[in-house]
Amino acid sequence: MKKFQGLLAICLLLSGIQALAQVDSKTEIAQITSTLMDYIEGTANGEPERLRKAFHPDFKLYAVSDTDSLLVRSGEKYIANIKPGEKANRIGRIISIDFENDAAMAKAEIVVPGWRIFTDYFLLLKYEGSWKIVQKSYTWRPFPSVSDKK
Repeated sequence: MKKFQGLLAICLLLSGIQALAQVDSKTEIAQITSTLMDYIEGTANGEPERLRKAFHPDFKLYAVSDTDSLLVRSGEKYIANIKPGEKANRIGRIISIDFENDAAMAKAEIVVPGWRIFTDYFLLLKYEGSWKIVQKSYTWRPFPSVSDKK
């Protein structure tokens, strides 16, 4: 009987830990999503302060140029191009989020109708109680034209 009680206690403890982990996981995903939406909506709606909230101060963007060289831009230069109140014709969505402890990666797609479809890859870290984007690497493809669909 004592073995049964011990086994039951262990099962209850483990189920409680798993339930707590699931709650923590949902909370972390919600916080990461909020940070990513500050980037997506801040860029689309001309809200540079939302970008500052989402980005670590040392944030960098990386891409490959048409001539196959590495492009590196600071977050401050990126934010400087966002004009307060000026809306951009961009539609963004989060495709995936993966995290472990205080590190995360995410993928988003940004559609600029009539021009390009961007795929953004983010690295995020949680410190001082909040998630910050520390790096973004991106690529793009042309927005399909009507003639491409025929």
